[in-house]
Amino acid sequence: MSIAQHLIAAARNLSAEVDAMRFAAPISHVYNPLDYAWAPHEIYLERFGNSAKKVIFVGMNPGPFGMVQVGVPFGEVAAVRDWMGIEAEVKVPALQNPKRPIEGFACPRSEVSGRRLWGLFAERFGTAENFFVDHFVANYCPLAFFEEGRNATPDKLPAKEQLPLLAACDAHLRIMVETLQPDWVIGVGAWAEDRSRLACAGLDVRYGRVLHPSPASPAANRGWSEAATKQMLAQGVWQA
Repeated sequence: MSIAQHLIAAARNLSAEVDAMRFAAPISHVYNPLDYAWAPHEIYLERFGNSAKKVIFVGMNPGPFGMVQVGVPFGEVAAVRDWMGIEAEVKVPALQNPKRPIEGFACPRSEVSGRRLWGLFAERFGTAENFFVDHFVANYCPLAFFEEGRNATPDKLPAKEQLPLLAACDAHLRIMVETLQPDWVIGVGAWAEDRSRLACAGLDVRYGRVLHPSPASPAANRGWSEAATKQMLAQGVWQA
């Protein structure tokens, strides 16, 4: 089995495991893009997860106008379609949130975090192929949670719902790291770094963090690309 095939099998297993989980109010809708947006996600793994990496960036969970729409982590539509060259069928969940409809690659909204993240990588590495030689981007949790029109994050779930979800996500991330054998696992935000350290405890890997590119972060809005680059250089992940 190839490296990409290992990642694909692990993602399928994770998808099935989290699909069986149930979440109570105030969560009104749960989206699993590893299910309805599997086609572009599989292409992403096949094309860019086909070799060992030096760095894996780990985000928290899908954003409503990114991976929720196109199945790729931090999936700003233009970055996925035009920079990565990925476009494939996106279906719709059985229970769709009318306030967060699935529009796939036709989604007109920008995923700001994804625009910033992939924009930095495009600026620094040029082509997607150059970036993915040594780097990969994943989300720790594949599920998106909504309280009607409001995005909810997995760290805010009650413990009885959080524990089985974290166990499944920990196991999947550990498989990914064991498969891709990176030197570094970089959390996009503090929570993702903390979960990565727990999931991969005992593995021969170094950990770091970059500021989350969310527009909800005042620091990110003051120049995320510059701040993230400084962090990567200071930690010794990238070289000047």
